Amino acid sequence: MKQRIFSGIQPSGNLHIGNYLGAIKQWVELQEKYDALFCIVDLHAITVPQDPETLKKRTLEVAKLYLAAGINPEKAMLFVQSHVHEHAELGWVLTTLVRLGELERMTQYKDKSQKSGVASSGAGLFTYPALMAADILLYDTVVVPVGKDQMQHIELARDLAERFNKQFGQIFVIPEGRLSKQGALIMGLDNPVKKMSKSAASEYNYIALLDDPEVARKKIMKAVTDSGTEVLYSDAKPALVNLINIFSLLGNISVGEVVKRYAGKGYAEFKRDLADTVAEFLVNFQQKFFAISDEEALRILHNGADRARAIASEKMKTVRERVGFLL
Repeated sequence: MKQRIFSGIQPSGNLHIGNYLGAIKQWVELQEKYDALFCIVDLHAITVPQDPETLKKRTLEVAKLYLAAGINPEKAMLFVQSHVHEHAELGWVLTTLVRLGELERMTQYKDKSQKSGVASSGAGLFTYPALMAADILLYDTVVVPVGKDQMQHIELARDLAERFNKQFGQIFVIPEGRLSKQGALIMGLDNPVKKMSKSAASEYNYIALLDDPEVARKKIMKAVTDSGTEVLYSDAKPALVNLINIFSLLGNISVGEVVKRYAGKGYAEFKRDLADTVAEFLVNFQQKFFAISDEEALRILHNGADRARAIASEKMKTVRERVGFLL
């Protein structure tokens, strides 16, 4: 039997090439080797205020983006988190096991709560790592493909699995986080020391998967570059490293080949060619996206939820019995 993988993305903000290169692109490759579950985590999305109609629209949009990227519903289960109620149920059980100190150390909680203030932040923002652990553990997940910024949450999921197993007997598989080397963390075009973010204040931080290709071209040309003119892949040039990574991953050529191609050439020519590569990718991607109807996407999501629920319900039956809930 194939080992199982699970991963998910929130249906909030505009999914961008950082999401694609850091997560979705490798999911397409991994679905060939693993028993794959890919989830749209709408329960996580409501840890911050959401407009209900926008949330529905974004959820369907993300499903179509997954499909356009190459997620195959014949090979992988694609579903919405809230359609499988066992996620929330196991999330609560694990919330009772997680410690306050562990949640307080979560970097993403610190970052997000600082923006709005701890006193006015919802409790869900604080406790959602337990729900994320439930997402993973519910399916006996072995491998979790994630971005570098999420590895802390995978460690917590591992700790909670071991804690539950020790207290109630062996139930959960201990998962492993897996990064892609270059795509693990695509940085902002306007700030190469912070990751590309769909919630960034400036639209010049990211290239959305549904950006007009000509708009994307302009964003690349405006992207921050390092001092000097030589195209080098060096820690001393974080902006260039980020742009070269994008070029390599979207153009399907090695980093070394990119550097060699632009030896003796300046930033302007490099960025023009990168802009062409990005625009060409978006044209092809969006043709696939707009060919998928909302009705088709919804049918695929409901079918995926039925398949996922069959696994999740069996796991929760065992959890309820071990915890002591009356069956």
